[in-house]
Amino acid sequence: MPGRTGRPRTVGASPTGLGTRADILHAGARLFCTVGYGSTSTHALARVAGVRQATLYHHFPGKHAVLLELLLGTVQPSLDAARDLLGRDEPAPARLWSLCAGDVRLLCSGEDNLGALYLLPELDDERFAPFHERRAELEGTYRALVAACGVPPADVVRTAALVLGLVESVILQRRRAPETLDARTAEAVADAALALVGLDPDACAAHARTARTLLPAAAAD
Repeated sequence: MPGRTGRPRTVGASPTGLGTRADILHAGARLFCTVGYGSTSTHALARVAGVRQATLYHHFPGKHAVLLELLLGTVQPSLDAARDLLGRDEPAPARLWSLCAGDVRLLCSGEDNLGALYLLPELDDERFAPFHERRAELEGTYRALVAACGVPPADVVRTAALVLGLVESVILQRRRAPETLDARTAEAVADAALALVGLDPDACAAHARTARTLLPAAAAD
């Protein structure tokens, strides 16, 4: 396990074993998803992370920076995958299936339901612009893949919004009925996304087989 980094801790061992910055992010995820962002102080963040408040400010200028890094962590892996998928030669439906399945797996992963942070009213603050920029690029990739699936131009924006909404529906499902999420959820959502763009069940199944080869090995298990 990596050694701790940064300034001395106030109590106990590192919750993550990955150093002070990771401990603060872990505390932020836990508090923002349970107590709420508005009700979480930097003092509470430091206490749960097991560090001094001054140490927190050594790593982050405020709790908004903790939230921003958590938000970027929910979208950047999907954006990296989306950029790769846009440049590949496999059929567009297979690439869309892969993007949807990977996105769902990311939103369902981890101890805390970080996707729920998308609903925070505080995200209108201009300090969260980097998150909105990356998410807008991800939305653009969904639209490009939906268009490449043969959806009529007049319907692309609406259909892409429905597909992304279907993917992100697992955020509320995780909050309200987490027991309904399982290893099949990502594939079920991806299958439904191909149905939304107008593919019949046989075509969906064929593209899904191709798409599984595009997923990272850990995600395809």
